[in-house]
Amino acid sequence: MWLLDKLLRRVVRFGTLEITTADGKAHHYGTAHPDYGNVKIRFNDKGVPMAIARDPGLGAGESFMNQRLDVTQGSIADMIELFYHNGSWDKGGPSRAGFGEWLGKARNYVDRLNWEGRSKKNVAHHYDLSDRLYDLFLDADRQYSCAYFTDPTNSLEQAQQDKMAHIAAKLALKPGQRVLDIGCGWGGLALYLNRHFGVDVLGVTLSEEQIKVARERAATAGVSDHVTFELIDYRKVTGQFDRIVSVGMFEHVGPPNYRTFFRKCRELLADDGVMLLHTIGRMAGPGTTDRWTTKYIFPGGYSPALSEIVRATEHEKLITADVETLRVHYAHTLDIWYSRCVAAHDEIVKLYDERFYRMWIFYLAAAASSFRHGTMCNYQVQYIKRRTALPITRDYMRH
Repeated sequence: MWLLDKLLRRVVRFGTLEITTADGKAHHYGTAHPDYGNVKIRFNDKGVPMAIARDPGLGAGESFMNQRLDVTQGSIADMIELFYHNGSWDKGGPSRAGFGEWLGKARNYVDRLNWEGRSKKNVAHHYDLSDRLYDLFLDADRQYSCAYFTDPTNSLEQAQQDKMAHIAAKLALKPGQRVLDIGCGWGGLALYLNRHFGVDVLGVTLSEEQIKVARERAATAGVSDHVTFELIDYRKVTGQFDRIVSVGMFEHVGPPNYRTFFRKCRELLADDGVMLLHTIGRMAGPGTTDRWTTKYIFPGGYSPALSEIVRATEHEKLITADVETLRVHYAHTLDIWYSRCVAAHDEIVKLYDERFYRMWIFYLAAAASSFRHGTMCNYQVQYIKRRTALPITRDYMRH
């Protein structure tokens, strides 16, 4: 416990943390503060302190998943928030968390190569989970990406509709245009664009579960001749498109493939076309994905720094026409997802088990705190091939 004790005395300054170890001893950290939480946790075996001290993110996540760590006052979200808030990046905290992260850089590079066969396997790991799981916490349209809160008090359903309207405005759509949706999820955005703007959409994904639902939705809506979905890697798509949109997929491309991705998009985009990329990003410079997330949630996943995106597109002659940073929208989104999953505890355990439930809420809670206090954000980056493809002011984006 001595090593973890030393770490916690340095990290937890505001708010209080009480740890009861397996031998019944209580350890106290921090000082009471109205803006920070007061959390109590219990270690259920003697190995937990060293597991966390060696690698805080991986050790804490695995200990919670395996019921070696329980939160006895507050919640797992409160515990994670206490640590993130104390190390807030806005207030000078580190751009990376966790001891020994440099040890993972070589492994992280290999994980992020994402050649085609590995890409499909990585996608299946996360997106081919039970449809029922996603129904329990997503909006009715199954938008599994950052919502857009014009008002923080808006419902998730309203915020997701506003997100799609925001994206559509940036695409400057016209009836009859052909749109490519790279990483189309369950088809919600493709159907929205067709319904509201009269465009034809091809959605592509590597998730077998998602494409089944997307095709069923198009058939039910009677638009299968205008909204189609293919189980295909983006690198295999052919043809020309007036518009390209990609929401929440770029995080799975991997830095070694960024130029390939943008080169392919430029090839597919009409000369006067417009592309909108919506991706999780990092406000700090290039980094690595933490080991817990790579191991349990998004194998091969990596959220890019803006500099990495810009560097790749400069080489591929795509003009960056507009950039917007969504700073806190995903924190609001994830808070709602987390609350819905906690409320659905029994159903999630019935679908999987208690370990999966704990893994899932740890993921959502940690993600929310990383967007609230860490380096994570969302970028919406608009691209064109010709500088005259869009009006010279942003007024057309109003919606």
